[in-house]
Amino acid sequence: MVLKEIKVLDNKGLRAALASLMVKKAMSYDSEITIEYNGKKANAKSFINVLALNVPQGAVVALSAEGRDETLAAEGIEGFFNL
Repeated sequence: MVLKEIKVLDNKGLRAALASLMVKKAMSYDSEITIEYNGKKANAKSFINVLALNVPQGAVVALSAEGRDETLAAEGIEGFFNL
């Protein structure tokens, strides 16, 4: 399992457009990918679950990936928080 803490740099937080791209990317990995914020967890492959986290700019989220491509998955998803 790969665990990362990531600061959301986008000035609008994890908004719909960014979440949509991230979910599409997450679906390209075999690993289970989870994002946690403010005590709530979301499957990174679910657009609705990711949006429901309501992550603002400057927030720190916990990202976990588990599976055969977990390192690639974590690195790939981490990139969306640094746009």
